[in-house]
Amino acid sequence: MDYAKYFLSEKFPQINLKELQAVIKQALIEDIGRGDITTELTIPGNKIIQVEIIAKENFLLCGIDVAREVFKAVDPKIKFEKKAKEGRGVKDKETIAIISGKASSILRAERVALNLLSLMSGIATKTRQFVKRIEPFKTKITDTRKTFPGLRILQKYAVRIGGGYSHRVRLDEMLLIKDNHLKILGGYFNLPSVPKGYKIEIETQNLVEFKHALRFNPDIIMLDNMKIKDIKKAITERGKRTIKLEASGGIKLNNIKKYAATGVDIISVGELTHSVKSVDISLEVT
Repeated sequence: MDYAKYFLSEKFPQINLKELQAVIKQALIEDIGRGDITTELTIPGNKIIQVEIIAKENFLLCGIDVAREVFKAVDPKIKFEKKAKEGRGVKDKETIAIISGKASSILRAERVALNLLSLMSGIATKTRQFVKRIEPFKTKITDTRKTFPGLRILQKYAVRIGGGYSHRVRLDEMLLIKDNHLKILGGYFNLPSVPKGYKIEIETQNLVEFKHALRFNPDIIMLDNMKIKDIKKAITERGKRTIKLEASGGIKLNNIKKYAATGVDIISVGELTHSVKSVDISLEVT
């Protein structure tokens, strides 16, 4: 999948099926091990049951099809009926899905399906809060690479369901020259020329660095941990150039509106993925 084309894209997010299946396979291996010994020793192998996935709080639903793929990975004969739509709000005690099939299969898939569904819904819900907070400004909120190892594609998908946008997913998508690169090189003046065809972003931490970065005419300049008054000055200094400006660092739900009001193009928020609270969801036998 060419993730780069989704950077600040208006397209509805998608998940590459092969990558999703790989995530699910590893998660099931981690959770099941050599087998669900409790179920094997207590539940008849041919026992058929029906269960419901139920919301235990209000949230924005994300990952319902991921949950379905988990159950299908364990047992393709399981029937999974969605009762709520992806990207829509659900309420406490609302039924999200009805599932029927072998009890042993449903119980083996339960925890992985709920873990992914609750995590992704938590990310989407938090992202929507950030997006709503900066209305009606045109600033775009993006995620970062501060994700859980192995779950990045799902976390970034959830951000987009919540109304945010994807920054680079992997290091091979674009050049992002950060402070450590500059320290190793010895400063801006030692930056080598970059071949055409690459999207380029340069991180700056003050107005002096920002003015140096302007000389390279990159696609994006990151304003890292800059004060709001300096961000406003940077926007003025940019003038009519088409360079996008990205504010980053220390931006929370309680102050993001002030940053958006400066007119900055992008605000990247690591909190969307690195410290998210999963929502409360349960699976109950009916």
